[in-house]
Amino acid sequence: MSETSTETGTGTAETPASTTGATIELENLTKRYPGNSDPAVDSVNMEIKAGELVVFVGPSGCGKSTTLKMINRLIEPTSGRIRIDGEDVTDMDPVKLRRKIGYAIQSSGLFPHMTVAQNIALVPKMIGWSKSKTKARVEEMLDLVGLDPAEFHGRYPRQLSGGQQQRVGVARALAADPPVLLMDEPFGAVDPITRDHLQDELIRLQRELHKTIVFVTHDFDEAIKLGDRIVVLRERSHIAQFDTPEAILTNPADDFVSGFVGAGAALKRLNLTRVRDVEITEYPTVNVDDPLQDIFNKLRAAQTNELLLLDKRGRPYKWLRRGDLMRARGSLARAGTLVHDTVTRDATLRDALEAVLTDNAGRVAVTGHRGVYEGVVDMETLMNSVHELLEADRQDAVEHQHELEDQRSLQTHQAQEGPGGEAEV
Repeated sequence: MSETSTETGTGTAETPASTTGATIELENLTKRYPGNSDPAVDSVNMEIKAGELVVFVGPSGCGKSTTLKMINRLIEPTSGRIRIDGEDVTDMDPVKLRRKIGYAIQSSGLFPHMTVAQNIALVPKMIGWSKSKTKARVEEMLDLVGLDPAEFHGRYPRQLSGGQQQRVGVARALAADPPVLLMDEPFGAVDPITRDHLQDELIRLQRELHKTIVFVTHDFDEAIKLGDRIVVLRERSHIAQFDTPEAILTNPADDFVSGFVGAGAALKRLNLTRVRDVEITEYPTVNVDDPLQDIFNKLRAAQTNELLLLDKRGRPYKWLRRGDLMRARGSLARAGTLVHDTVTRDATLRDALEAVLTDNAGRVAVTGHRGVYEGVVDMETLMNSVHELLEADRQDAVEHQHELEDQRSLQTHQAQEGPGGEAEV
């Protein structure tokens, strides 16, 4: 899913201090292609704050990816200026520029003939980091994206799942610690469950690293979930609205933006609330290494009539109900129901609700770093949150209606008074 730069060159041998994001300013940024009368991107003006995750969303062919690629000059602008942290980089050597900018794409973009470690180490080696610093950084990045360095260090991309490849892609994009990360539909080629988990990982990483991230997607739900702010783009990257997800959901600028929001704006606001914002309850658990008698005893004592079986790494493995072990003749391999889906604390309430409804069991396990179990969110908690959102929307609608009625009343009163301030006869 990624690459920071594949250009060769020299650079500092020292690992830079941990950097946060950088501001990005686009001034009248334009791209024209020969033979076309209309520009592909027409005079984009935009300022992105340091440490902000901004999502470009718009119809296919609107110019969102072209705009993104002009920031690191994979596509050279025809005119306009690009500033990063106040520095005009429009005419900078593009090789030097790309070392300051991570770049993540769909389908990982990993080199198939290189191991995971070699892929991640690529840019640090190019800019002159020492072997020891590079090795330490590779292990740090693997751990950061939730992959065990000892297990994944020597694997090749073909030996990874799609989600694992995407994680390695993110690790490579961030390996040289760039202040800016560009992501062009990075999660578009994976299944929906993996995509949700990768989105959660990105949210967690951003909370830790505070990079400036520009993310392109055609999926408005993804934009709501990820973005601090969203740029809704028309043709030629004309900005229809640039605002927070909540502001766009509650007050779309026009019919074009409303079309992207779609129906069910109230339920889409479930994407604005995280699992960490609601009650995560404890649930009785047992481990696969526990003696069978201890598991039997805990099942008898459980008020929920159910236990969550954890694997050797503390990750949710199976739901065990009363009678499961008896029917399976005491074999954990045959007993219980496999856990098909989990959510992280960074998942949205919409993710959690979909997981609960898909599993049809009224609850979903919450996991932390490397999938370790942390608790459970149940249907009652989620439905309470839905009701609160719907009630808040209802109250907002009532208040808005009252404001409209007050305005009409004032206009009627002014019309009756006439221009002189006295009531007309």
